Amino acid sequence: MTASLAEAREVLRRTFGHTDFRGLQGEVITEALAGRSALAVLPTGGGKSLCYQIPSMLRPGLGLVVSPLIALMTDQVAALQQSGVAAARLDSAIEPAERAETWRRVEAGELDLLYVSPEGLMAPHMMERLRRTPLALIAIDEAHCVSQWGHDFRPDYRTLGRLADLFPDVPRLAVTATADARTRDDIRAELRLEDALEFVASFARPELALFAERKSGPAQKRVLELVAERRGRSGVVYAGSRDGTERLAEALRQAGVDAQAYHAGLDKHVRANRLEAFLEAEDAVMVATIAFGMGVDKPDVRFVIHADPPGSIEAYWQEIGRAGRDGDPAEGITLYGASDLAWALRRIDSREMDDSVKQVQVRKVRQLYAMLEGAACRAAAVRRYFGEEGVEPCGQCDVCLSPPETEDATEAAQKALSAVHRMGGRFGRGRLVDHLLGKTKDPSDFEAGLTTFGIGQDRSAIAWRDLVDQLLFEGLLREDPNDNRPLIGLGDAEGVRAVYRGERRVAVRKAAPGAERKAPGRRRSSASDLALPPADQGLFEALRAWRREEAARQHVPPYVIFHDRTLAEIAQARPAAQRALGAISGVGEGKLARYGEAVLAVVRGFEG
Repeated sequence: MTASLAEAREVLRRTFGHTDFRGLQGEVITEALAGRSALAVLPTGGGKSLCYQIPSMLRPGLGLVVSPLIALMTDQVAALQQSGVAAARLDSAIEPAERAETWRRVEAGELDLLYVSPEGLMAPHMMERLRRTPLALIAIDEAHCVSQWGHDFRPDYRTLGRLADLFPDVPRLAVTATADARTRDDIRAELRLEDALEFVASFARPELALFAERKSGPAQKRVLELVAERRGRSGVVYAGSRDGTERLAEALRQAGVDAQAYHAGLDKHVRANRLEAFLEAEDAVMVATIAFGMGVDKPDVRFVIHADPPGSIEAYWQEIGRAGRDGDPAEGITLYGASDLAWALRRIDSREMDDSVKQVQVRKVRQLYAMLEGAACRAAAVRRYFGEEGVEPCGQCDVCLSPPETEDATEAAQKALSAVHRMGGRFGRGRLVDHLLGKTKDPSDFEAGLTTFGIGQDRSAIAWRDLVDQLLFEGLLREDPNDNRPLIGLGDAEGVRAVYRGERRVAVRKAAPGAERKAPGRRRSSASDLALPPADQGLFEALRAWRREEAARQHVPPYVIFHDRTLAEIAQARPAAQRALGAISGVGEGKLARYGEAVLAVVRGFEG
């Protein structure tokens, strides 16, 4: 007999301590309970995991979850076990004895959920054993990894389409936080979900304030300033290379910040230890490579800083989305420049892929930089990118807080493009600016005789550099790497002709003298993030101290015991008995039985 949504809601209350579903969770869960497959695109922090966890607990059989990252699997299994759910994982980090015990539990029907990697799942020995196991459903997490149009394509995910033939009677649920229309179509086709319902929630993240700064110097210096302004908070910094993560982490440590580098080049044990330390700390900073997704479900990350920008809006939203998963105020700050754009384009060009895929990836890069450089609300721009309509400005990003003025620079753009054309693409941006200003040192007779030499003396050198960056962002100019001595050439031929003819306008930001748009300093302290009255902050910190000790004793991240928001509600409610404690959001029956008396003792001790 099919379980009902009312039964699912009871599991939500009893196990996870929440009274009702959010957004589209109930609709997705209804499909899964009925044994039907579905594609669900829910934003980061939108509760995707509950959409397959609860049906796995209610339907007969084992819930099989495919996840691309060991870190994410480890995190979710630990959180489920804290809530009293029978969950385990099988991946390359599992020791043989634990692996054997997990298989024993699978075959005895003792597990509700089993997490596996895509490459591990399709191994013949695992597939043979699973085909003898009754399955409740198959969940494919981070489903965008299946799409060559997505930002995190993983070939192993392509093989998951075979699950439709191998388990024809088992519902399959593909879930992701970021997928535009083309990526969703690819997911449906590759995973054989053509007839499944599609659920796409709003991409709104009202707790996230977005900021972007054009680089005006070394990114490391600015990152150090931004982290210093947020001292005492947990954060993630993304850098574009392994060496970059190591240098940034070392600089942060020298500045007194608890920081570690995290990238694929590290020994797996070192990587695991660093991730564990980050998850267990309340104020650590992880410096990670963009290409190596962390898959971290840490809810109290208060800021994400991109020292180097990602390669698409999907990747940007996925990475920025690691902040504020608990729903409390958080920040996403991106530093970017024209050299970053050139590097991203060179990276795409060097890859072995079809030209059609390269064209899509180039367009995605340019869309990201257009958003970063643009004068429209950042959150609204992202939501429109994912197909949302009727989107209103967020009111809290840097563009909303300080709207930039723009000026028409079409005539100046025509001069710059003409100069690049006449100079034959043989010079870099510094020489181009000097040429426009007529300040080239010892110019050749050829250069001095060009009609564009000195034609731009009505603009400053800074204004010309900004305009060159803008033309690069828009694809009207391009940079040839030239052994790390980039040369400026003309870009999109049709676009350049449209500018020459005056059919396409070029606008640039109008900056006040000496003004720079920068992310603000730290917005709020941790207690006031949760709007706690001063009278309750002492108990809140006492509860956090208890949680920290308990987490250290169990060797688990503090947030899998209780989120800060739950501790804040306890501090305000000051429950005197188990019944009152159990009524607080986030305190399910398992955690009440496990921690109830200890929490009440902290409350009573503080009162005394």
